[in-house]
Amino acid sequence: MADAAADSLSLPPRFDAWFAAQGWSPRPHQLEMVARARAGRDALLIAPTGGGKTLAGFLPTLVELAGRPREGRRGVHTLYISPLKALAVDVERNLARPIREMGLDITAESRTGDTGVARRKRQKERPPDILLTTPEQLALFCAWEGSRLYFEDLACVVIDEIHALHASKRGDLLSLGLSRLSALAPRLRRTGLSATVDDPAVIQRWMGDGERPVDLVRGPPGATPQVDLLLSGGRTPWAGHTAQHAMAEVYAAIRAARTTLVFVNTRFQAEFAFQELWKLNEENLPIALHHGSLAA
Repeated sequence: MADAAADSLSLPPRFDAWFAAQGWSPRPHQLEMVARARAGRDALLIAPTGGGKTLAGFLPTLVELAGRPREGRRGVHTLYISPLKALAVDVERNLARPIREMGLDITAESRTGDTGVARRKRQKERPPDILLTTPEQLALFCAWEGSRLYFEDLACVVIDEIHALHASKRGDLLSLGLSRLSALAPRLRRTGLSATVDDPAVIQRWMGDGERPVDLVRGPPGATPQVDLLLSGGRTPWAGHTAQHAMAEVYAAIRAARTTLVFVNTRFQAEFAFQELWKLNEENLPIALHHGSLAA
């Protein structure tokens, strides 16, 4: 029994070597997700941003596909669902690195509303091993007459930022899609990923549709937050919410931190703030702006 437990929490030598080459060690929650997948369990992973959450979600898939010959594969193995098109594309790019560096014979491609017609057609004719998409694209797939054959060997669905999806109309749409996929691939395993969940039991019930048990896996807590309030000395305008009057002070805070992620409420504010900060950025500091809530 002890040997079996140790095997469930181990990685193939190729993966251990890759982690070592990065100067890393697999994190406990990453190994735990591999163990849950080997046991065929659905799981919700809650881990802080920067804690290797996305890799933990895909690690079971990469391990399984690495041990399976190409000729033994049919259709999509893992379907990744993102609330944002840009996130699906970004994760595709990040996933390409370990696949390339480990020399894995695995294909991963994104499919969003921005994907070209030729690529969409090819993806239907020659499915990638890992398909990264959105709830809306999944709904279109489920309505497609070829969906039964396309998804019959689907082994896993990974739902990222699940807290942003489950309690919404898009979450209802996704729930219908998951039910359809489970009918097409009864052995399908579900994985949820999030950094922010107030009540994990609610999402576990949603993931399991009231019938399937969903295990909860927690990553280590993140760094203790340090919260400061910037009180601008600039003249606040009567109208408008661009924060232009405080940009010099925001840039001073960025200079002190060196690398900064700035959150704003709207796309307009993201574009406006970037332009204003870039005018001040004589040192070419790395600055990233995110349109959305801090939790997302």
